[in-house]
Amino acid sequence: MLAIYNIRLVIEYDGKDFNGWQKQNDKLNIQGEIERAIEIITGEKVELIASGRTDAGVHALNQIANFKIDKDINIEKLPYALNSQLKKSVRIKTAELVDNEFHSRYHAKKKTYRYVINNSSQGSSIYRNLEYNFPLHLDEKLMQEAIEYFIGEHDFKAFKASGGSTKSSVRTIYNASVRREGERIYIELTGNGFLYNMVRIIAGTLLDVGLGRIKPEEVKEIIESKDRSRAGKTLPPNGLFLVNVDYNE
Repeated sequence: MLAIYNIRLVIEYDGKDFNGWQKQNDKLNIQGEIERAIEIITGEKVELIASGRTDAGVHALNQIANFKIDKDINIEKLPYALNSQLKKSVRIKTAELVDNEFHSRYHAKKKTYRYVINNSSQGSSIYRNLEYNFPLHLDEKLMQEAIEYFIGEHDFKAFKASGGSTKSSVRTIYNASVRREGERIYIELTGNGFLYNMVRIIAGTLLDVGLGRIKPEEVKEIIESKDRSRAGKTLPPNGLFLVNVDYNE
């Protein structure tokens, strides 16, 4: 009987040039590119399982994915080998052997996402693909007050875009914060899972709060309404990062 090796990768990528994580035959995608690199290096076709899919244009600092293979390979050298076959916009940060039962998606307990708003009048030429430029001044203190209403278990139907396949829209947010560093505002959410475009819709709602269009306390009413039309717009994908995936309770 062949031995099975389960390998976990930590992956960083700039999502600008990709049509999201999920493998598609006719569009450039991150899963397919990494699977192609694995086949070149190992000679085996594999299925790469991620902690979750990211949409077109969304970035990741620490995406987690695993695959199984039936040959013993040099784990320490694997990141170097794979990176030699990948675009510079995708980097394998680490690789390690894990228990055969480990599953990147099913075993994930918490995920942290960050949305970056450049709140300067002209934006940045260097970081334009890594943040969303909004030139009107935003009050980050009001935004911080509003984001606290998202903490806890709620039905986030009002913050879900159409097209998602999940049956339940109930999720738990453990931590949520807004902070300003110079011209940039960072919105960060840690939860047990996120609905389709949920973070980008929350960010759009907080943007309306920062403009004074929505009062912070109205966020509670919007959540309870479960009405998508009452929440803010979906902000563009280039400001969104998957920051971390936690497998501990």
